[in-house]
Amino acid sequence: MTAPTETPLSGLRVLDLATLFAGPLAATMLGDFGAEVIKVEHPRKPDPSRGHGPTKDGIGLWWKLLGRNKRNLTLDLSTPGGRDVLLRLAASSDVIIENFRPGTLERWGIGWEELHAVNPRLVLTRVTGFGQFGPYARRPGFGTLAEAMSGFAAITGEPDGPPTLPPFGLADSIAALATAYAVMAALAGRDRTGEGQVVDLAIIEPILTVLGPQPLWYDQLGYVQERTGNRSRNNAPRNTYRTSDGQWVAVSTSAQSIAERVMRLVGRAELIDEPWFASGTTRAEHSDELDDAVGTWMARHTRDDAISAFEKAEAAIAPIHDIRDVMEDPQYRALGSVAEVPDPELGPLRMQNVLFRLSRTPGSIRWAGRPHGADTEEILTGLGLSGPDIARLRAEGVL
Repeated sequence: MTAPTETPLSGLRVLDLATLFAGPLAATMLGDFGAEVIKVEHPRKPDPSRGHGPTKDGIGLWWKLLGRNKRNLTLDLSTPGGRDVLLRLAASSDVIIENFRPGTLERWGIGWEELHAVNPRLVLTRVTGFGQFGPYARRPGFGTLAEAMSGFAAITGEPDGPPTLPPFGLADSIAALATAYAVMAALAGRDRTGEGQVVDLAIIEPILTVLGPQPLWYDQLGYVQERTGNRSRNNAPRNTYRTSDGQWVAVSTSAQSIAERVMRLVGRAELIDEPWFASGTTRAEHSDELDDAVGTWMARHTRDDAISAFEKAEAAIAPIHDIRDVMEDPQYRALGSVAEVPDPELGPLRMQNVLFRLSRTPGSIRWAGRPHGADTEEILTGLGLSGPDIARLRAEGVL
């Protein structure tokens, strides 16, 4: 893709020291909008995402997404030489994103005190499972644990089934969005004060926030949300329904007017006059009856006919897509949600585009994830290290 000539984060340098997955994804999001992102990996232990999931010709495909718009440097931070190089990089950087266990950077002599000394404007962003303090701070932390601890798994699944974890990195992805936001907030603060600061983001917290008002409900009412499958306790009908051609659709009736339109469309307008139909909460108490009404109608119509009828009635419906459908969906195509990116290793690749569109300074995918250490010499030369200096660091195992 052709990079825009002006980007909102041009001139911002980000050092990505993190692995798996929240920290690196946050750095990717910053890189998508023009930040210069330098991915720092251990010379002998690359980011594990390079080997996660399917590969092609021995090359990890997940990395092509996660490593896009990043230059790649190998550096053993636990060595004196690695510490010195990192401090030199930090002196000319704006943001560091790391996810080591609390105390690790300090043990290597590159904690906040040392980093702030070489660059008072630096923002140090620390992304860990449980945060920098508290009884769990030093435990290994992954998104799966956040999905369990936050209450997400407890409310996901069928009522008579087990708590259900998502089959993808949900908590990490939510934390990545929150991390990118936190970085921008810290940088905005720096613009006013001239001083950098530490961002402490625990992966268990952003997913708790997106789960909605559960703490309030429990605090004020003692209410504990239970598993309801595809149904909602806040409105109905809200479910997935099978059409006559064996396809699936999802229907939402979060607005009262939409619920009324759905009932008229499926031939059950008399239900609108029931006293309990007047609010989403009381409609949800009659989910069996409402699901039967919608499900019976769906079973008599193909998916395309059902979607057409709902659109004509201005009611809310969507097909249940798998990734094959996503790649062909006309709305995603119109938005450019999936972009084709040239890659010297694998040829043209299709991946998710940048998260949103800016009218004047759009983001872009300039390149897909690059090989391990591909830019090491260029980056170090830019720091002023000579050829013999770089050779010495290689001989010492620093690079």
